[in-house]
Amino acid sequence: MGTKLSKQTRLELLEALRERYRNASKIEKTRILDEFIDIAAFHRKHAIRLLKGIGPLMPDPPRLGRTIYSEAVREALVVLWEAADRICGKRLKAILPSLISAMERHGHLTLDAKVRQLLLAASPATIDRLLAPIRGTAGHRRKRKPTTKSGREIPVRTFADWKEPAPGFLEIDFVAHGGDSMQGTFLWSLVATDVCSGWTEAVALVAREQSLVVEGLEVIRRHLPVSVLGIDSDNDSAFINETLQGYCKEQKIEFTRSRPYQKNDQAWIEQKNGTVIRRFVGYRRFSGLIAGQCLARLYGMVRLYVNYFQPSFKLLSKTRDGAKIKKRYHKPATPCERLLAHASVSDAAREALRAELAPLDPAALLHQIREGQAALAALGSGDLSRGPERQSLEEFLAQLPELWREGEVRPTHRNESSSSHTWRTRKDPFEEVWPEILLWLQHDPDSTAKSLMDRLQRVYPGRFPDGLLRTLQRRVREWRHVMARSLVHGIRHGNGADEEPLVVGESASDSTRENGTKPVKLRRSEPES
Repeated sequence: MGTKLSKQTRLELLEALRERYRNASKIEKTRILDEFIDIAAFHRKHAIRLLKGIGPLMPDPPRLGRTIYSEAVREALVVLWEAADRICGKRLKAILPSLISAMERHGHLTLDAKVRQLLLAASPATIDRLLAPIRGTAGHRRKRKPTTKSGREIPVRTFADWKEPAPGFLEIDFVAHGGDSMQGTFLWSLVATDVCSGWTEAVALVAREQSLVVEGLEVIRRHLPVSVLGIDSDNDSAFINETLQGYCKEQKIEFTRSRPYQKNDQAWIEQKNGTVIRRFVGYRRFSGLIAGQCLARLYGMVRLYVNYFQPSFKLLSKTRDGAKIKKRYHKPATPCERLLAHASVSDAAREALRAELAPLDPAALLHQIREGQAALAALGSGDLSRGPERQSLEEFLAQLPELWREGEVRPTHRNESSSSHTWRTRKDPFEEVWPEILLWLQHDPDSTAKSLMDRLQRVYPGRFPDGLLRTLQRRVREWRHVMARSLVHGIRHGNGADEEPLVVGESASDSTRENGTKPVKLRRSEPES
């Protein structure tokens, strides 16, 4: 009831009860006080002070000297607040003198002397109080992620939009091989997975760059047993750009992207990143052309082993029963089997798949994968003094029944936690010229480290002292171990051909040299996964 009384009514009621309250007995005062509190809804102590008070119950007149801020002060304060990027009153109070001077000096503000005085005298609390109505209507500015023209034009595809796509619709993604640090340069893998069959391809890249992405996609298209109908990527800037967009338009490939920060939109490729790339390559840091060649060779073997001999589950249906989700799967099948069974795959593609499958030996492929992993692990750990150990296929097959006793046998995963000090403590003196040294070695593999050092000193006078000869000797020895035991032997595919791998981007900057040395042109290998 008391909350409905106006201020004037309360004053009139207090005026009527005050005289009675003063002259009443103690019991009557208690009854009057209770009724007054019940009607006026005052706190008991406050009601007692009002009833005991003396003098008229009129509002106090404004205190002398109280600052009444005009509309000019408020408008000037709003301008200064906006110029200070809408900071709080305490911070604005601290910057007001210099901010006003700067605004007046550049002709953005012209203040009356009285307005200037009132602004500088305002307290932080007064500033916040004057700006409160403005802040309430100004709202919060959205932090928008900058979008490119390509980002606006490329349509978004979620995980629920795939339905049952035909073979040839790929999800693509990057896998970084930077170890525990993303600093510096290291290798990347461009991975593509066919949503329909699970067929997976990967290409080693020396850098994450849009032109190299197009080159990598060209390699994947040549290796894929079916035509590429569409690609779906995340929102990486190496994908969302005019270069890749123009390439897809030219090749009549549908290009879509996932939603930002929604990894489930690319569930198929994210799964293969773990079960294929990380499973066979591991998490170590790899950099340089030699590591790129090793990785490309490994992918050449992995693609055959995974796509022809590694069956996987594919979800058939998913139903919810209360808090439980029941999933049903198709019968496990390899990507090759799924393509052979799909109605949209042409007879020519089926024949090509059967022709490539027929001569493949899964045990020999696994043996070659283990040797490729050993070479890659030696590069990743930095222990290249002996190079990767080689064993014959017969020795490998003889060990298969007992390998389970050793637990994890993949060299790229073994003893990763126990490796110590795998980083450099000082700058590599041959980092900038190493690609050039590699070209010299490929042109003349029998060159000695001493002859290479003499050549460096002639090409770069005063840059490489004689004290670096031992370092160069060790580096050349490591190169010979890796090339002799891993790279020079090649990959023996089903048709028995030995081919060099393609590391996308490795010769991008090596087209010509000042010393006249011609770069070695690498032959393209079988599909890289």
